[in-house]
Amino acid sequence: MSAWQPLPDELPLEVRHFVEQLRLLKDRTGLSLVALGARTAYSKSSWQRYLNGTQPPPRQAVVALCRVAGEDAERFGIRWELAVRAWPRPAPQTVSLSQPPNLAGAGEREAAGAGAGAGAGAGERAGAGADSEAYEDDPTLPWWDTPADAPNPRPPGRTALLAALAILIALALVGAALIGAVTLP
Repeated sequence: MSAWQPLPDELPLEVRHFVEQLRLLKDRTGLSLVALGARTAYSKSSWQRYLNGTQPPPRQAVVALCRVAGEDAERFGIRWELAVRAWPRPAPQTVSLSQPPNLAGAGEREAAGAGAGAGAGAGERAGAGADSEAYEDDPTLPWWDTPADAPNPRPPGRTALLAALAILIALALVGAALIGAVTLP
């Protein structure tokens, strides 16, 4: 079993519970993060962020982990929805297009920003951002998860091209046979 680093204290209980369940599920697979990344469409570093609670995983990542572990993806999908609603969102950063960024004073700005938001609790941050900015899941599926009932369409004209090629080959063979028959005494 892996030795996981402690989850951040500011994580809401729903998120903490979800990440702990994902960790248990990953440990049951017996796979390293590299091997898990090879079996899913998500890299080792992505799994590190998901399993350390620093970033919410896309729903498809949870489904892929459930598939690899042989677990019910629907049950984890419900837990995912609850966790994503409560997941703390980073404070929005504004960038001024009229002035270039002042890199020399970056540490001072960060210190001032940290002091301004220090009084807000994790629940307040999650609640404030939940209504104005919803988490968007990435609905992309890896090629191996494409539903089997969706046929792979062939480009139009491919069949006609193959038929024309077969006719040309047949004509060349017949022509070669005729030439061979005429030239033989």
